[in-house]
Amino acid sequence: MAVENLTATGAGVNDPRPTYGEGGNVKCFSRTVEITAAASDTSTYTLGYLPSNAKILGESTYSIDDCDTGSTATLDFGIFAVDANVTSDVDALNDGIVLGTAATKQPLIKNIANYGKAAYLHVNGQTTDPGGFLQLKGTIDDADVSAGGTLTVEVFYVLP
Repeated sequence: MAVENLTATGAGVNDPRPTYGEGGNVKCFSRTVEITAAASDTSTYTLGYLPSNAKILGESTYSIDDCDTGSTATLDFGIFAVDANVTSDVDALNDGIVLGTAATKQPLIKNIANYGKAAYLHVNGQTTDPGGFLQLKGTIDDADVSAGGTLTVEVFYVLP
């Protein structure tokens, strides 16, 4: 056994009072879209715009109805280019979400190691901030759905 004395990346003096430091600058949006029973594989749902440098927080969630009663349809959450500023990444935040199971308040970001990273850093191969905005989209993958339902995201982020 070894004693560890570690500091989390980005840990520092932040004043949580409103309008002081990151604690007072949390932004959020909530978006809902209806997936129809006729939705096919590769259907996309634009859920919102994020500044490219927005640090997406782990509190961000998705909720979805049971939209598939027997096939293998899944849903991915990705980051997409606006004005060709990045190479779109269909599963940048989460992938393989089974559409045959209803879910409430599940993490939007699949890997907890990616909580708090800037939006552009979720895009495969992107290492520099392209500036501007990026789109958050959901994409149906693997099969067509067989039932409709509601998809909602709640996205929380801070700006540097």
